[in-house]
Amino acid sequence: MKKIITVFAFTAIFTCVSLFSFVSIEQKIEGIWQGTLKVQGIELRIIFKIKKDKNGVLTATMDSPDQGAENIPMDTVKLEGSNLFMELKKAGGVYEGSISEDGKKIEGTWKQGGFNLPLVLEHTDKVSELKRPQEPKKPFPYKEEEVEYKNEKDEIKLAGTLTLPQGEGPFPAVLLISGSGAQDRNEELLAHKPFLLLSDYLTRRNISVLRVDDRGVGGSTGKLAESTSIDLAEDVLSGIRFLKTRKEIDSERIGLIGHSEGGIIAPIVASKSEDIAFIILMAGTGVTGEEILYLQGELIARASGATEEDIQEARLRQELIFKVLKNEKDNDSAEKALRRLYEEDIAGMDEEKKKDAEVSAEVFKASLKKILNPWFRFFLTFDPKTALNKVKCPVLAIIGEKDLQVPPEQNLKEIEKALKKGGNEDYTIKELPGLNHLFQTAETGAPSEYGKIEETISPSALKLIGDWLLEHVKKK
Repeated sequence: MKKIITVFAFTAIFTCVSLFSFVSIEQKIEGIWQGTLKVQGIELRIIFKIKKDKNGVLTATMDSPDQGAENIPMDTVKLEGSNLFMELKKAGGVYEGSISEDGKKIEGTWKQGGFNLPLVLEHTDKVSELKRPQEPKKPFPYKEEEVEYKNEKDEIKLAGTLTLPQGEGPFPAVLLISGSGAQDRNEELLAHKPFLLLSDYLTRRNISVLRVDDRGVGGSTGKLAESTSIDLAEDVLSGIRFLKTRKEIDSERIGLIGHSEGGIIAPIVASKSEDIAFIILMAGTGVTGEEILYLQGELIARASGATEEDIQEARLRQELIFKVLKNEKDNDSAEKALRRLYEEDIAGMDEEKKKDAEVSAEVFKASLKKILNPWFRFFLTFDPKTALNKVKCPVLAIIGEKDLQVPPEQNLKEIEKALKKGGNEDYTIKELPGLNHLFQTAETGAPSEYGKIEETISPSALKLIGDWLLEHVKKK
């Protein structure tokens, strides 16, 4: 009898402990969890807010503050023991992790687009905010107006913000052209808003500024992935036509400032239209996209600690892929050729590397969509010198000394050569000491630094742009 009681007592105690642990983990999982994803050299903060709904079911939202995304509802949230599973179907994303015994950390993996990325989440009472001391705050000492206009050729609506200095005008004006990828009117990246800052700085110096959402972003319609830089140049031309309808704008003093890909588009527009009074190229390119990709791939890999052997291997793979894209104009044929290259690559791997083949296959599949789209095909082979040769208006071309995405040595030289060959007599070419691709004061110039740097644009870069611009919009 005593033995039976002892067994029963032990079982009852064990059951109570198990139940207590389960409830404890349920309680521990609620709250704010924050971690950092490292994606291709860039760090992105990820925040999950987990709680129970009125029925006691776990729910969660996800924030990616560096990408401007907030309160995205997760479709599935499951907690089994200490194992957490969350899914975001529309992004094809899944998070799987295990919560620590003290409830302060979740060790896990974010899976999306074929990538398996480590993501450690830590419990916090408050989301940490990055400092962006240069970000302009309202009220502004100028007028700000939400505007819309159409690209009639492609039947696309474009939405943006027009800032106008106080006074009657007419004022000189600038249209800002963003870099590659889906960018909003502020060109927001990693909680930085470069175009908001640039717009504010120039408008305070009596220059009107139009900044616009890219196709398919914010208030603009259209499909960016199906558009080339030539198509985007039509959007800019539509913006110029819109500015010319405004009585506050001096139609003879309208120019362009393009950053990165915007620095490719600006010369295309200026070569087509006599309405462009000047262009400023911020990290614009002077060589083909293929050459840019070789250069930035090598520089960023080296800054990230890759070995020379790894860098050379990556270069050889790039060369093979780009050769296919240039030779095979049909996407189906190109895809077949690229798949053959991939299979040969896998076959030549040692057994350890082959273990990652399944993941690599998913990454490869996702990459195919990106490199077979019209934008990438055009970017790969387009030589910006063909447009720069035809630009007759004044040009300011600037690149940061530590720019690893558009290296100054190779690009500024080619930009100057093209302008000179075309007979342009008013251009300024400058390499800016200590600045990266975003024109921040940087240590290495690696993309991984972008979000960590508090400065959005170096004051020295802003002053150079502003001074050059004012000099070139003086009324004769």
